[in-house]
Amino acid sequence: MNWPDQEKSDEVPPFLDNLNPPQMQAVLHTDGPVMIIAGAGSGKTRVLTFRIANIVHKGVDPFNILALTFTNKAAKEMRNRIEKLVGGNARNLWMGTFHSVFARILRQEAERIGYPSNFTIYDSDDSKSLIKTILKEMNIDDKMYKPNLVLGRISMAKNNLITAKDYFQNEELINQDKASNRGKFADIYLAYTTRCFKAGAMDFDDILVNTHMIFKHHVDILNKWQHKFKYILVDEYQDTNHVQYMITKKLAAVTQNICVVGDDAQSIYAFRGANIQNILNFERDYPDVSTYKLEQNYRSTQIIVNAASSVIKNNKKQLEKKVWTANEEGDKIKVTRNASENDEGKRVAEYIFQDKQNEHLPNKAFAILYRTNAQSRAMEEALRRQGIDYRIYGGTSFYQRKEVKDLLSYLRFVINPNDEEALKRIINYPARGIGDTSLNRLIYLSGQQNMGLWEVIKNIRSFPEIGNGGPKIENFGMMIQSFIGLTDTTNAFDLATHVAKQTGLMRTLFEDKSVEGISRYENITELLNGIQEFVEDDESEKDKTLANFLEEVALYTDDQKDKDPDRDCISLMTIHASKGLEFPIVHLIGMEENLFPSQMALMNRQELEEERRLFYVAVTRAERKLYLSFATSRFKYGSLIPCEPSRFIDEIDSKYLDMSLASMKSKAVYQRNSDEEQFVSANKPTSNKSIFTTPKVAAPLPPEDPNFVAGDISQLKVGDMVQHQRFGRGVVAEIEGEGQNQKAKVNFDNIGTKVLVLKFAKMRIL
Repeated sequence: MNWPDQEKSDEVPPFLDNLNPPQMQAVLHTDGPVMIIAGAGSGKTRVLTFRIANIVHKGVDPFNILALTFTNKAAKEMRNRIEKLVGGNARNLWMGTFHSVFARILRQEAERIGYPSNFTIYDSDDSKSLIKTILKEMNIDDKMYKPNLVLGRISMAKNNLITAKDYFQNEELINQDKASNRGKFADIYLAYTTRCFKAGAMDFDDILVNTHMIFKHHVDILNKWQHKFKYILVDEYQDTNHVQYMITKKLAAVTQNICVVGDDAQSIYAFRGANIQNILNFERDYPDVSTYKLEQNYRSTQIIVNAASSVIKNNKKQLEKKVWTANEEGDKIKVTRNASENDEGKRVAEYIFQDKQNEHLPNKAFAILYRTNAQSRAMEEALRRQGIDYRIYGGTSFYQRKEVKDLLSYLRFVINPNDEEALKRIINYPARGIGDTSLNRLIYLSGQQNMGLWEVIKNIRSFPEIGNGGPKIENFGMMIQSFIGLTDTTNAFDLATHVAKQTGLMRTLFEDKSVEGISRYENITELLNGIQEFVEDDESEKDKTLANFLEEVALYTDDQKDKDPDRDCISLMTIHASKGLEFPIVHLIGMEENLFPSQMALMNRQELEEERRLFYVAVTRAERKLYLSFATSRFKYGSLIPCEPSRFIDEIDSKYLDMSLASMKSKAVYQRNSDEEQFVSANKPTSNKSIFTTPKVAAPLPPEDPNFVAGDISQLKVGDMVQHQRFGRGVVAEIEGEGQNQKAKVNFDNIGTKVLVLKFAKMRIL
């Protein structure tokens, strides 16, 4: 359907007929500052699309409309929708991400600040390479000044409009650097910006910073673009940072025809520099603003919508709104208690299998959401055992992550020193001065002498032609030999931990405090947790050797190769990655204090409120069913530690929850308050909204507990009461098999029934 550009039309176009009243008002009010508060599932993209189409319908030239999004996908989707509404003229819209739009402007204006119009745009790898070069030239230790960490701090400064010269004058930042023993950061920042400028290159942050600089210092250029963009629309305004805020504010200063769309309750990117104050203070910036609230949720059931609202109301800083839905009431949110993360994975996989069968649903109807990437391991293994296909959305499968493969390569090489692919991966990681030249000489000697690489390394003193790298290669070989010497006397977990520490892998990752660095460190510790669980698994008949663990991993990773990315599979992802998506059934795992909310987010109210908004986003991804699960214990650094259920479960109004599987026993739940813990009957009414707390029971015993002594269970019989090192007290219900294959079914007080292989079971008869 097309409308002529040259004639302004006041009639309401027919394509708006299906909008609800608040949506219609937000679309029709085209002039002046407008803020659209769009609750989860309320049709935000639809309103933004129709609003732009309506502006075009009223006769505004699409060349004079600027629409800013946060992803190219969102921009493409909206442009296609608008084109269907108003025709091919929509292709003339200035629509795209902040970076794509302002890079386009800079191509026309960059010469005014000394850049060529054909400037290069550095991606993160280019920037990292330049930082490494600068560190080397300045003789600065790249272990203390890790390139990722340096780039992250430079990005933080730029997004807050702090130039390299300004940085030198900022006493607070300089003192922070000195306190962290990185007093040379300002010099690195200055060198980096100087080199970029000389190379005629901008990084992604420069695109925004330089646009702001041109607008600030060249009024004629600013005036030109202010008058060009008669209407400005910004999607996901709650995710804008300081420099994005400043640019849009400058551009809108003349016409004031700015429309921002967003939801403060879904502001979850503070770690990237997003500033929630931009949307909270919009009415202060534009006193004449007209605000429209899209409060009808079209996505989720009433139970899910109301549960999310009951949690987010605990945030102090927010824009008032009341999200509701006309959808069916739906099932209560099922909360499940699990003994460990492995048990959590098994239960989630079982629920998914049951829902698939009972409701005839495809795999793509399900999503498993988690706070940290490391949590995917237990879920992946449980789904694989259940035969359910999955994919990691927006990420990499656990055992394919670089840091995990690095440690696994060390372990592979320790078990099999003839594994030359593993050797090539680890010989100079972490960096130990064995570069490509030394490695190529080793490979040459190996071929010349008809010896394996490991044999050459063990006899490196016999090959003086190896040059200056000889002593470093010898030290590497001695380290590996010390690991090999432990394989017969050390269990898989202790050996893997020793390797991770002695190689410097753990230290290297621990010292990287960037968001990515923290995630990589968590993945390594989770790999060690997985090895510890493998060692402690009484239900497996396999010997608990490192070789057997590596065999399981190899078979598992091979099973994931060459799969069609568009196949029908379950989506596993972090909550951050799930924003903007929706699924009929969602499992939100790891609902524990210090995990979600994260331990790093409990320092102040601002961080805690961001975690609560993240929980709100997770809950509102679900359309029909939502499951919340927590574990009462998790392996951390080789020990099984007790865990406490997340406060966010406690903040959901109890009438929206099914707690029947969250209690220690089927007919009980637990109640928490600030003073004490009480046992409460599941059927007993209570005036206290809080519905459970960590039960007053002994946490599962850690493997190293010196007070636990396993006993002789060779005479075990049905009816015996036993104490298990990990599962606690139970009663033997059934015994089957003979000799090495004998198993016992035990009903444990705390976690239900387990089938144990007796030759591995760590328990005693009471």
